[in-house]
Amino acid sequence: MRTALFDCHVEAGAKLVDFHGFELPIWYSSIQEEHLSCRSAAGMFDVSHMGFFAFKGSKVSDWLEDISTQRISSFTPSRCGYTHFLDHDGRIIDDMIFAVKSDSEILGVPNASMISTMWDWFQKLLPKDGSVEIVDLSDQTSIIAVQGPTAPAIIGEVLGQENMVGRFKCSEIMVNDLGVSGWIQGTGYTGEKGVEIFVPNEQAPKLWSALIEGGKSHGLVPVGLGARDTLRLEKGYLLSGQDFLWPGLGLHEDESLPSNFLSRDTAETAVPFGLDMEHDFVGRQRVAESLESGSRWRGLKCLDRGPSPRLGHRVLKSDSDDSILVGYVTSGGPSPSLSRTGIAMAYLDDVQVGDEVWIQASSRRRVRAEVVQPPFV
Repeated sequence: MRTALFDCHVEAGAKLVDFHGFELPIWYSSIQEEHLSCRSAAGMFDVSHMGFFAFKGSKVSDWLEDISTQRISSFTPSRCGYTHFLDHDGRIIDDMIFAVKSDSEILGVPNASMISTMWDWFQKLLPKDGSVEIVDLSDQTSIIAVQGPTAPAIIGEVLGQENMVGRFKCSEIMVNDLGVSGWIQGTGYTGEKGVEIFVPNEQAPKLWSALIEGGKSHGLVPVGLGARDTLRLEKGYLLSGQDFLWPGLGLHEDESLPSNFLSRDTAETAVPFGLDMEHDFVGRQRVAESLESGSRWRGLKCLDRGPSPRLGHRVLKSDSDDSILVGYVTSGGPSPSLSRTGIAMAYLDDVQVGDEVWIQASSRRRVRAEVVQPPFV
């Protein structure tokens, strides 16, 4: 599959790859260059492969709250939030950014590979009285993310200052010189200032071109999936399918990991901004138990030079031959912002922030690392 921006990527000289069935850019110039440009100025991403749902009904916030880890009823219109959806055993199915459009409509962005799975899950849990409905807008919507310190200036110049929303705020796109319409929210996967813009497919190429042109003086560059991954890793953001994997999908984990190692609950991921225990929700019991004890998703920053940490690398208490295994890396690599120092995220047992551990980075080499609390930058 190709997004409505495919020709724009080809014109920009993108290296295209297959990503969950979509032909998308992995990079345009280099992962390192695009990453640093996003941190210092601005980067633009085509994330149209992501899903886009509209949840509608007079009691939509109460219903979503019952099936998610976030207390959605506490979010007023024009605000966004982050949540997990768990199965009845408390295992994460998927995570999602949501935006409250009104008291009777909430928009949600499921992950690309999980659109059909989440659609089916929501359908099973809909109220029997028909008071809530879901509309799948994914195929007709393009999503463009503009991220970085100069993103507000770029949006103000191209779409007008009234269309630059604050962090985790959202709004209908107001009248602008380009004539584009849709939705804009102050969210993104980089940890930088910026927005995600949702427009009809036919408007996407015009918007992309206008942002490229208007963003030139502000250092804007197109960014591919490669830098998107390194940017989110530096901020310690979960990647669905890699840092957690719902066993209900029937997929096999990486052979370097123990069976069902990625079957996790919200407490284990240590993502406090997506969890509110002051309400009942599907899967709550396991989360409550995990809060008392269990593995935690922690950051690791390498203290010595050596091979970069990668998915499946073992994490040990020491460098001795009989060292105790404390966990496995789920995401890792060299950090472009930290002079390519190795960083990683891993599920670990019996360690605390500040402890030193060792990553089995190759069959012959262990690299010393410190347990840290993300973000790394």
